[in-house]
Amino acid sequence: MPWLDALVQGLLLGGMYAQYALGMALMFGVMRIVNTAHGDLVVLLALLGISAAGALALGPSMVLALLVPIALALGWLLQRLVLNKVLGNDPLPSLIATYGLSIALQNLMLAVWSADNRSLSGGGLEAESLAIGPLYVGLLPVLIFLAALAMSAGLDLTLRRTAFGRALRAASADPEAASITGVNPRRVYALATALAVGMLGVAAVCQSLRATVSPTDGPAQLIYAFEAVIIGGMGSIWGAFAGAMVLGVAQAIGFRIDAGWGVLAGHLVFLAMLAFRPQGLTARRT
Repeated sequence: MPWLDALVQGLLLGGMYAQYALGMALMFGVMRIVNTAHGDLVVLLALLGISAAGALALGPSMVLALLVPIALALGWLLQRLVLNKVLGNDPLPSLIATYGLSIALQNLMLAVWSADNRSLSGGGLEAESLAIGPLYVGLLPVLIFLAALAMSAGLDLTLRRTAFGRALRAASADPEAASITGVNPRRVYALATALAVGMLGVAAVCQSLRATVSPTDGPAQLIYAFEAVIIGGMGSIWGAFAGAMVLGVAQAIGFRIDAGWGVLAGHLVFLAMLAFRPQGLTARRT
């Protein structure tokens, strides 16, 4: 029974990691843009939501309704003002630009919010639980998992079944050829980055409800998102979701073995994937 509980808790933890990973899967896996400020944007949005909730007495649903439009606007501005200027076949310029943005955001958040840990009150939602057979699981982690599942399905359908998804895949494969057919790669990329960061608005609310948030947490969220995308396979939305599940289960089992092994177990699984199946779980070997 303890191992079954570890499996269930790992899958629920993977739901949180999947929310981090979806935006990374879109930008890094599809657009081939390295956004090293990914985790810091989650933390920034979470701190904005916590501050808004305290100042305006907002509940989690209202914070979510406030943060998602802000996140969409931040993503659009990030692409239009920064990333569009460093687009090209070489990912290094985008990595350097977003690394500088990451450092700037961390220092800005420390100056505004200090290094204290904060969390968002869910009005008792954090303490509610569900009985699943002989196991009891938290209601909030279940809701986070279901939200990640719905977001994965929606993003996958958007990329495969809509004109925007086809334009994005065409622009990422060959921008010049896409331009000939009438696609504006810079506009498509701006909309895609807005969507990627917009999903981080949901992740920010869930993260601040489930755990505490501090201005220096961004690099850890970036690592989890990156590992989930690589484990699942580049360019696959469901692959990123599966990679997040693998990462969450590995950490939960590691914590069950020893309290100090949880995060390390996830990193070891990531390294094992790089060694034995670098193309990821869902990609074909080429």
